[in-house]
Parts: sequence; C-alpha cells; structure tokens
Amino acid sequence: MSLLDSIMAGFALVGNFNAFLSLAIGIVIGVVGGAIPGISATMAVALALPFTFPMQPINGILLLLGVYKGGIFGGSIPAILIKTPGTPASSATILDGHPMAERGEAGRALGMALWASCTADIISNLSLILFAGWLASFALNFGPPEFFALMLFSLTIIAGVSGDSLLRGALSALLGLLLATIGLDLVYGTSRFTFGDPSLMGGLNFIAVLIGLFAIPEVINMVWHPTGHIGKVQSLGSKWVTFADYKRCFRSIVRGSFIGVFLGSIPGIGAAPAAFLSYSEARRKSPNKANFGKGEIEGVAASEAGNNGVAGATLIPLLALGVPGDVITAIIIGAFMVHGLQPGPMMFVMNVDIIYGLFIGLIFSSGLLLIVGSLAIRGFRPVADIPKRILMPCVLVLCIYGVFAVNNNIFDVGVMFVMGWVGFVMSRYHIPAAPFLIAFILGPLLEDNFRQAMLMSGGSPEILLRGPITWFFWALTVITVVAISRGTLNKAREAG
Repeated sequence: MSLLDSIMAGFALVGNFNAFLSLAIGIVIGVVGGAIPGISATMAVALALPFTFPMQPINGILLLLGVYKGGIFGGSIPAILIKTPGTPASSATILDGHPMAERGEAGRALGMALWASCTADIISNLSLILFAGWLASFALNFGPPEFFALMLFSLTIIAGVSGDSLLRGALSALLGLLLATIGLDLVYGTSRFTFGDPSLMGGLNFIAVLIGLFAIPEVINMVWHPTGHIGKVQSLGSKWVTFADYKRCFRSIVRGSFIGVFLGSIPGIGAAPAAFLSYSEARRKSPNKANFGKGEIEGVAASEAGNNGVAGATLIPLLALGVPGDVITAIIIGAFMVHGLQPGPMMFVMNVDIIYGLFIGLIFSSGLLLIVGSLAIRGFRPVADIPKRILMPCVLVLCIYGVFAVNNNIFDVGVMFVMGWVGFVMSRYHIPAAPFLIAFILGPLLEDNFRQAMLMSGGSPEILLRGPITWFFWALTVITVVAISRGTLNKAREAG
C-alpha cells in the first residue's frame, strides 16, 4: 500500500461523525476528570476503558486518547484556582499558576496554560508522526546505566525549584528520597521501613502523597487561621492572556514541548518529571528568573508545555515497539488488544490504516482541545466564586474520595492526611514541596536502574560510563552542578 493509499484509508476511518464525536467526548471527559482533585487522567482513562469495548476500534482508541489529552490539561484548572493539582503532571503549574490567581490573574494563567498545552500537543503529535521510527530506535538504546544517568541529571532540576534556599530544597529532596524507599526491596524482596505493616509493603501511594502534600495543607491552614483568609478564591480577573504574553513565552513553550517529546518517548518517565524539567530550564534561561515561584506566566507556560509534550510522544514506543510509554498508555494498550490489535512494528504492516487514522485523529485533537478548554475555563468560573469556608470542605471530600478510589484502601487516606501535616509544617518553615515531589517520583527509578546496572556488571561502576549516552548525561549533570554552585556562591557574596 502506497503512502497516499495509507493516508486515504486513515481518512476513511476517521472522516465521519462518530469518530469526531468519540474524540470530542473523550476530551470533555478528560478535562472534567482532570479538573476534579484526586481524579487523575490515569483514573479517567481507566474508567472510560470498558465503554470502548463495543465501539469500533479506531473510535474507542480515539476516545481514550481524548481522555488522556484532556486530563493532562484539565489538571491545571484546580492547580491554578485552588492550589490543588488535578493530576500529578500539573504539580509544577501550581508554583506560578496559583500566585497569579491570588493576584487576580487566574484567567490569564488558565489562558496561557491552554495555549501552551495546545501548542505542545501539536508539536508532540507532529513528532510522533514524523520521527516515530527514529525516536523509538534511540529510546531502544537505553538500558539501566543510561536510565540511571538520566535520572541523576533529572534530580539536578531540584535546584531550579528550590526557591530562595538551596539548603531547604536539598532537605526537602532528601526527605522525598527517604520516603521513596518505603516498601519491598525489588532485588532481595526484603521490607524497608514498613514496621511490620503489610499496607506499607507496596510503598506510599503516589496519589495520596501528591494530594496530601499540596491540597491538605490548604485545608489545615484554613482551620488553623479561620479568620485569616476565609474570603473567596480570587476570581478569574479582567486580565486575559494576550498575543504579547504568548510571544514572550514562545521559546519556553517550544523548549518545554521538545523536553516532553524526548522524555515521553522513553518508556517509564512520565509527564510530571517533564513538567518540572521544562519549568527548571525556563527559569534558568529566563531574564525574569527572580519572578519564578511568585506568579511568572512563563513558568505556567513551561510546565504545561512540558507535561502536554509527553502525551503524543508516549505513543511512539507504544506504536513502534509495543511498549507502553507510561501508565496511561499501558491502559490504552488494553483497548488495542481487546479489538485484536497488537501494537508494534507489524502493526505498520498489518493495520497501517489504523495507524494513519490515529495520526489524523491526533492532529484534529489539538483543535478540539482548544475549543473544549476555552469552554471549560469559563465553565469552571463558579469555582472561583465559592467562599473558601465552603470550597475547602468540598475539596477535602473530593480528595478523600479520589485517594480512596485508587486502591479502595482506607490506609491511603491516612497517608494523605499524614502527608498533609508534613506539607503544612514544610510550608510554615518555607521548605519547598516541589523538590520533595521530584525526588519521590525519581527515587525508585534511580535506585532500580542503579542496582540493575550493578547486577549486569557484577558490581563494577564502569558500566555507568559505558557509552556516549551516559557520557552525555554525566556531562550535563556536572555542568549543572557547577553552574548551581557558582550561582549559590555569587548570591552568598552579594548577601555578604
């Protein structure tokens, strides 16, 4: 089948009302699910999966992809309005999005989040279509030593989100790494820091930690100071994102999009690290770096570009290799298999019409996301008008429901409340939460890949420098550490 015939076959599959309706419904479900604290994009995709079984294969897969893309953007809505990330990928958006909302610029922040998301989505989709084969083959070269070097470099972004104190940021990160070790040792099967409780053998639930760290401290703070800040959440405001804002942030958006594409094409990384790395790079290169964390619109643009750049790229290893790029694509692969489709190289031979149908559907998904997102921003306007004394109990109920629904485990709810108090104490002593979250996410990946590399080499550390990929990431790590150290010393001299 020629290229033109393949494209026409793809158009024949998606060029109908049902396919577009499936994609649009998926995006709506995703945006709503992402905007409800505790209902992550992963959960929304999982809940939608059974409804795709009786559908045509292309329609069912497009529905799930719509939920995926809508959920990643939808998480930015509560992150900006009520300082509660709807999805883990939106954690970085809080850093500047909520301060903008407190200034009365929530509408401007949400608008930038939407435009950055759609731009990144277009870049991610085009990268999938144009470079799937090359990126997938490059990702195939990653083994445990390469992953370890990448994780180590990724941990250096902690310095970019440590706020004014590198020491406090390092303390936060060390606490995150420590809590990430809780559970069973994957190599020897021994328990670590479980204190004999079987509920801890699987480690701390990430959703419980995330919600506890960011959402619960807001509730505690309201109870702690009932007369201090019981007014309404800041309204969307009269300022909206302008073309000048978009133009100023364009470089950060493009950079963040490609960071998301690169990390998304490597199985297992996920959107949250991409968002934080994009945010850190934007801060490092921005002339307004002093404003980051205080309501800088470029920070919102960078974090949303990073996490949305991952969405299309995670399909690269899925379609080209049959390997899911993240947890969500691991769920989506179930839809392929239910319909008798096996993602991988042979799919480009046996089901090329499905491949091109997905490509075409993904191109249109960016436009639909812009439309649905614009309506959602205005649709969630009432959230900004609810007094905090009413809103916070509702947020608390949603948080409890969302955390409990992940595993139907009341223990996770307890973890959420404990982490809530930890987050509250951290905020009282100005210890940033973002380094904790990054370290908690990357800690298990860092440890597992290091130990696998040591097993492969019989304990020789030389394997960690076995090729150009590891050399590249080690060099980046050294350069970053040197740059951070010099910056810290310069600040100390200026203060002295």
